[in-house]
Amino acid sequence: MSGFPRRRRPLAGQVVVVTGAARGIGAELADTLAGRGARLALVGLEPDRLARVTRSLPGEAAHWTADVTDADAMRRVADEIRTHYGRVDAVVANAGVATGGPFAESPEAVWRRVIEVNLLGSATTCRAFLPALRDSGGYYLQIASFAAITPAPLMTAYCASKSGVEAFAHSLRAEVAADGVRVGVGYLSWTDTDMVRGADEDEQLASMRRKLPFPANLTHPLAPAVARLAAGIERRAVHIYAQRWLRAAVPVRGALPAVVGGRLAQRRLRALGPGTGHRGLVGPGGRAAG
Repeated sequence: MSGFPRRRRPLAGQVVVVTGAARGIGAELADTLAGRGARLALVGLEPDRLARVTRSLPGEAAHWTADVTDADAMRRVADEIRTHYGRVDAVVANAGVATGGPFAESPEAVWRRVIEVNLLGSATTCRAFLPALRDSGGYYLQIASFAAITPAPLMTAYCASKSGVEAFAHSLRAEVAADGVRVGVGYLSWTDTDMVRGADEDEQLASMRRKLPFPANLTHPLAPAVARLAAGIERRAVHIYAQRWLRAAVPVRGALPAVVGGRLAQRRLRALGPGTGHRGLVGPGGRAAG
């Protein structure tokens, strides 16, 4: 982790909003934050799962069902959460979906939905909660990905969206600093979630992923990655690297696209032959968002 300020702000009593909280990173993060005393407001598209996650949390927690791409719904949710808790101290823009396969073969509506949820949905989330964060001098954490550091073949929509949210958050930081709002970006590599398991069901994508350089080809455990995110929220860090090795990739990120998408990758793609890619969003969370 890196960034200013370094001083920890204990999470006990803080109101933290987590989008995409019904499963995966969002659900695990909610559990970790609640264990540190935070008061949780969970937002997602799967009400039954959201309710189960909420019931499982220690301490104070509530949930709201909303699509992060729906500006009216997100403004309503932001107002209701602020009324319910009286304040909002941190927002984690975690909601995200993915699809895989060659760009030329991907359905346009599915490709566009990834951009809408991951990029536009994050901006919509921020716009809805920014007034409350300004009032509290709060923290906005944008969940990005290793895909923002090094774009990869067969993941055009996901990489474009994660590069976009990274740039959005870095651009936003200076605009809101005078209001006391801190902005951070969280980076994760392949982490053991429903989304990653769903992506591995695609033979082309799974084959390409296995051939990535170590350790980018690994699926990393969920709990340690989320623990680092939670520690970064306490620090209100500018950058949070959920897997430690990701920090080492930053100084050479300019060279990585040529490595990942270079001649070796091109030969491997030709060896895979034609394929259909995903016809929809991967994993059960993706199907809920589709």
